Amino acid sequence: MKSLFKKVLRTIKEVIIGFMLLSVLLVVLMRWVNPLGSMLMVERKIVHWNMTQQRTWKDWDQISDNIKIAVIAAEDQKFSNHWGFDFKAMNRALKHNQNNKKIRGASTITQQVAKNIFLCPSRSWVRKGFESWFTLWIELTWSKQRILEIYLNSVEWDEGVFGIEAASRHYFNVSANQLTSTQASLLAAILPNPRKWSPIKPNSNIQRKAKWIRTQINNLGGKYYLDKLN
Repeated sequence: MKSLFKKVLRTIKEVIIGFMLLSVLLVVLMRWVNPLGSMLMVERKIVHWNMTQQRTWKDWDQISDNIKIAVIAAEDQKFSNHWGFDFKAMNRALKHNQNNKKIRGASTITQQVAKNIFLCPSRSWVRKGFESWFTLWIELTWSKQRILEIYLNSVEWDEGVFGIEAASRHYFNVSANQLTSTQASLLAAILPNPRKWSPIKPNSNIQRKAKWIRTQINNLGGKYYLDKLN
C-alpha cells in the first residue's frame, strides 16, 4: 500500500513537471511562431460545429495604430507598465462584485491572451490559477508588442469572427491597416460582449463608450503611447 502511494505521488509529480515544461515551451515558441488558432476558437467550434470561422493573421505593421491604442484605452490602460496583473483593478472589481449581481472583470490584455490562446473559457479558481501561470511566462518571454499583436489576432469580435482583420472586413469592409479612429473606438467598445453588440449598429451605450475611449486615447498621448511598447 505504501509503495502504491509513492508510485501515485511520483506519477502526479511527473505529470505536473511535464505540464510545466510543455506549457513554458509552447509560450516561448509563440514568441516567434504565430498561433494557428486559440482554445476559444476550439470551444466555439465544439459548441457550434457547423459555424464557419473567419480569421486571417496580420503582423504588427499590417494593423492600424488606431485599433492598437483603442483596445489599450478600453481594456488595459496600464498595459505598458504592468507585468501581466493590475492588482488595483482586481481589488476594485472584487469590491464591486461583492455588492453587485453584475460581475465586473479586471483582466489585463496579457491575461486575456493567456485565457484565449491556452485555456478553455470557464469561471473557476483552477482556471484562474492556470491563467496566472501562462500570464507570468508570457510577460517574461514576449515583448509588449507581441502580446498586443497576438491579442488583436485572436480576440473574438462576433459569432465566428476572430482577429482584427476578419472584424475589419466583417463590419467595415476594409483591411485592418485602414481602420479609422472612430471605427477602432467602436470595435473596442463592443469587446465586453462582441456577440451581442455591434460597432455598425451601436446603441447609445456603445456610442458613449466609444466617445469615452477616444477621450482616453488622447489622455494616454495618442499613438505615441505605442512607442512605450518597443
